[in-house]
Amino acid sequence: MGLVALLAAPGFAQEARIGKLLGNPKRGKELYRRYCEGCHGVLGNGEGENAIHLDPRPRDFTRGIFKCRSTPSGALPLDTDLFDTIGRGLHASGMPSWFPLTRQERVDLLAYVKFLCPRFREEKAPPALSIPAETPTTAESIARGQKLYKKMECWKCHGRQGHGDGPSASTLTDSKERPIVPYDFTGGERFKSGQTNEDLFRIFMTGPDGTPMPSFADDLKPDQAWDLVHFLRTLQVNPEKQMTARFRELIEHKGSESGATVSKTDSAAPVETSRRLLRGKEFPSLSSATNIPGCTATSRSSNFPSSMSRAKMANLNSRICLPVSIRSALGTRSSELSNKR
Repeated sequence: MGLVALLAAPGFAQEARIGKLLGNPKRGKELYRRYCEGCHGVLGNGEGENAIHLDPRPRDFTRGIFKCRSTPSGALPLDTDLFDTIGRGLHASGMPSWFPLTRQERVDLLAYVKFLCPRFREEKAPPALSIPAETPTTAESIARGQKLYKKMECWKCHGRQGHGDGPSASTLTDSKERPIVPYDFTGGERFKSGQTNEDLFRIFMTGPDGTPMPSFADDLKPDQAWDLVHFLRTLQVNPEKQMTARFRELIEHKGSESGATVSKTDSAAPVETSRRLLRGKEFPSLSSATNIPGCTATSRSSNFPSSMSRAKMANLNSRICLPVSIRSALGTRSSELSNKR
C-alpha cells in the first residue's frame, strides 16, 4: 500500500485529537516535510541532513521511545504530551518551540508523527500518572529532599552540587549507545519536559525513556518526590529571573487552553521560597550571553517584554543555536502569520 493510500486508510493509527481539534495526517505530512524532515528525516528515524550537527541527536519516531510523557515508563505518550512538546520545544537541544504554528497545524503535525511510529497502530497509550497536590515547601522538606538526593544516588550522575558532573556522567549513553549529558540543575532555566514543580515531579515518576534516567514511581512515595523537588529547586541560581517572558507566555497559553488562570509569578514563587529557606541569601544572576562556536547569535537576555507575539517568539528562536533550515522555517512561518493579520 502506498504512503498516500495508507494515510487515507481508515484507522491507520489512533486518531490525534486535542480538545475539539482532530489532526489531519495528510496536512501534517506537508508541515513535517517543511519544518521537521531536515532533522528527523524523511522516514522519521532521526537521520535528517541536519542530524549529524545536533547534540543530542533528533528523536527517532519509528522506535516509539519518547522522553516527554505523562504516562508510565515504557508506555506511549498521550496526544497532549506530544502536542505540548511540539509547542514547548526541548530545552538544551536543536528542537525549538513550534508555538508559531497554529493549534490546528500542531495537531495535524502530531497526527503525522503518530503515523511515523508503528507502535501507535498496535498499542494505546495508558492514562497519565496521577500527580497529588504539592506538599508545603519547608526547610524540613528540603532537608529530607537533600538526604534522598544522596540516598537515591542522584549525585552519581547529576553531581553533588547538581552541575551534571557526577562520577558516572562521562560514561552515560542513550538507548542508541550515544553519549548523553546529565541535566545541570544549576542552570536554572527549564527542563526537557517543562519548568514547573509539577513537571519535575512527573519526570521523577515517569522517567525520560531512552535515557539512563529511570522512573522512581516504585521507589519514592509522593511526599518523598515532592521533598526531592523542593531540594532540587534550591540548586538553581536566580530561577525567577530566568523565567523568561517567552516561557511565561507558553504557560499562560497552556492555562488558557484548559480554562485556567495562570499567574506569571506562580511558577517562580516556589523556587524562590525553596532557595531562601535553605540558603537564606541572594545569588548572582547568570551571564546573559554565551558564545557558542558555529552559531550566528547566542545571546539570551531575560529582559523580554511582558507579552510576545508569535513573530517575536520566532525571532527569539532564531537567536538560539539552531540549524539554518530550522531558523529559516521559523522566520518564514512568522512572516506568513504577520501577513495574514
